[in-house]
Amino acid sequence: MPTSKRDEGPQVTAAVSVLGLCKSYGDKTVLDGIDLHIPAGSVFALLGPNGAGKTTAVKILSTLITADGGQAQVAGHDLTADPQAVRAAIGVTGQFSAVDGLITGEENMLLMADLHHMPKQEGQRITAELLERFDLTDAAKKPASTYSGGMKRRLDIAMTLVGDPRIIFFDEPTTGLDPRSRQNMWQIIRELVTGGATVFLTTQYLEEADQLADRIAVLSDGRIAAEGTAEELKRLVPGGHIRLRFSVPSAYQFAAATLREATPDNTGMTLQIPSDGSQRELRSILDRLDCAGIAADELTVHTPDLDDVFFALTGAATAANLGPLDQTKEPLR
Repeated sequence: MPTSKRDEGPQVTAAVSVLGLCKSYGDKTVLDGIDLHIPAGSVFALLGPNGAGKTTAVKILSTLITADGGQAQVAGHDLTADPQAVRAAIGVTGQFSAVDGLITGEENMLLMADLHHMPKQEGQRITAELLERFDLTDAAKKPASTYSGGMKRRLDIAMTLVGDPRIIFFDEPTTGLDPRSRQNMWQIIRELVTGGATVFLTTQYLEEADQLADRIAVLSDGRIAAEGTAEELKRLVPGGHIRLRFSVPSAYQFAAATLREATPDNTGMTLQIPSDGSQRELRSILDRLDCAGIAADELTVHTPDLDDVFFALTGAATAANLGPLDQTKEPLR
């Protein structure tokens, strides 16, 4: 059985390690000393609006362009000292497909196998396996120009996987896709990570980062404004609260007197209590009500979402460019 690239050599703890990465175009600073540490076998999302520098970061880390300053290691290889080793370990899929529409899907795959200097039989085997994996076998002999947008995106990813990369850069992979194709793409990314790959994902879709990423960094004005898990980022911004609703006026009044930190709404007989949404804080409030012999008719917990995080970190003007779907683009089917 052939040995996978992932089985060769020592295991790398950090798939990507970046320190002080800088890039400017003329007098415009795109990346202003960013630091990143991405564990192997995880999904990392770089979140930001159009023009934030996400694609520039991917181009630097995939050796397509050089940085003006800073240090970076990808798959354990120094970006500057050993770019060829970096290229051998990575795959890159951009928001704009690299598929050649003049040839068939199968021919696109075989071309990639040739570029990886694979023996003909091995290239044919891997091509057949990947076309089947991405549900493209029936369309393999058809020109790629006849493929739908979702099919082209799947073919693009299949081409990226021909070389069995350990680290895969997805630069806004679901831009322009309809909701079903977007869900399919998310599932593909999850399966890649389950199979041992590391995924570096750039996106302007808040829901996408929330659904997929183990860790998220928010890029604003060339700097990392915040980094953490989705839940950690949500706890950075105020606005979380617990809302209690009562149907009996006396119970409502007694609860308001007991929970003096709550903001009352006499019209709706509700109390709003600032909270980070943690189980500990929720239990504390319920214990105080129980001790006072009070029972609320309805309890709801409201926590900030990534929209709130982005507004807080970057301001409303740039946050307006983000959303679960970009309505300015026509969906591809």
